[in-house]
Amino acid sequence: MRYSGMKVFLEGLTGNRGWKPVWRDPDPKQEYDVVIVGGGGHGLSTAYYLAKEFGVRNVAVLEKGWLGSGNIGRNTTIIRSNYLLPGNQHFYELSMKLWEGLEQDFNYNAMVSQRSVINLYHSDSQRDAYARRGNAMRLAGVDADLLDRKQLRRICPFLDFENARFPVRGGLRQKRGGTARHDAVAWGYARGADSRGVDLIQNCEVTGFRIDAGLCTGVATTRGVISAKKVAVCVAGSSSRVMALAGMRLPIESHVLQAFVTEGLKPVIPGVLTYGAGHFYVSQSDKGGLVFGGDLDGYNTYAQRGNLPTVENVCEGGMAMMPMIGRARLLRSWGGVMDMSMDGSPFIDKTGVDGLYFNGGWCYGGFKATPASGYCYAHLIARDEPHPTAAQMRLDRSISGRMLDETGRGPQPNLH
Repeated sequence: MRYSGMKVFLEGLTGNRGWKPVWRDPDPKQEYDVVIVGGGGHGLSTAYYLAKEFGVRNVAVLEKGWLGSGNIGRNTTIIRSNYLLPGNQHFYELSMKLWEGLEQDFNYNAMVSQRSVINLYHSDSQRDAYARRGNAMRLAGVDADLLDRKQLRRICPFLDFENARFPVRGGLRQKRGGTARHDAVAWGYARGADSRGVDLIQNCEVTGFRIDAGLCTGVATTRGVISAKKVAVCVAGSSSRVMALAGMRLPIESHVLQAFVTEGLKPVIPGVLTYGAGHFYVSQSDKGGLVFGGDLDGYNTYAQRGNLPTVENVCEGGMAMMPMIGRARLLRSWGGVMDMSMDGSPFIDKTGVDGLYFNGGWCYGGFKATPASGYCYAHLIARDEPHPTAAQMRLDRSISGRMLDETGRGPQPNLH
């Protein structure tokens, strides 16, 4: 079934009796060409592109809970491609281009809204660093413009420009950045994959890998053993635990990242704003709530909840940037488990076990990377060679010295 305005109109006239389930709920088969472990955004997009772009349709997506129950439904919905390093620039720009045609591609309203992303700067040195990043973006074919205080004041008059300690002096803007509805992204990819024959298996936890003589031949699950020619893992914050079942230790730590939403307000935030003197970012949802987040909690955890000191820290950043936020009432908060790599950049690579592939270490970039991650992972699985835009996202890059340290923080995952 294709969705359209006419379809909605006709269903309204007939009592909405013609709608069908968005995807099937099949039992797992004994064998597949590809088994994807993880039914989040990256797993679902990988299955979708495997079927659509590479013709691999005998695919199962295994999810221990329900589809979209992990980080794809626990984020602040930001999409952007304003990166400095070539190893990230082309990849995230591919993702942005896929975002721009995503709704037409999978015939589902993902509420993609390109309202801009503005990174604020507060000093001459920070302005110079942003100018460098903007120039690098432009050289890579990515849109960027540097705003001075006068230009920024016209767009965001509510900012605390005269803050005694951190005055707002301008910002680096990517007009094509913005937000998308996270749940709808998962649902759209799930629907698109299912319509092409992919089996989406919920409540099916992987408990082990079938590895014989260095070859992965399937997985053991709570719903029985499932054989596969290839097994692809993309489980975000659970990466270390799942890959440990295959005897692997990853250069990844798991941390919780909290996010928040306020009561509904009249439109005020023009796009996405990020605070340059602390880690705070905010946008406004279509319902009017301010959606914002900040730093990781400072300890390793697999729990989808955070602590109050981080709540205080995030709110302090918001108050310093735009004092008016202090009058908004907080409705709720939630936490996503982040798979933080040592250099702050992700992995899309084959492992040392034949037939076993890994996708993880997304840090803060997981949601915005969903389309490109799925496309590049599908390319790797189908052709056994990396997609050109993901060629540097190797598992062994710390050994070879080819790090992708976007922020220059060194091997400290909690700082990325």
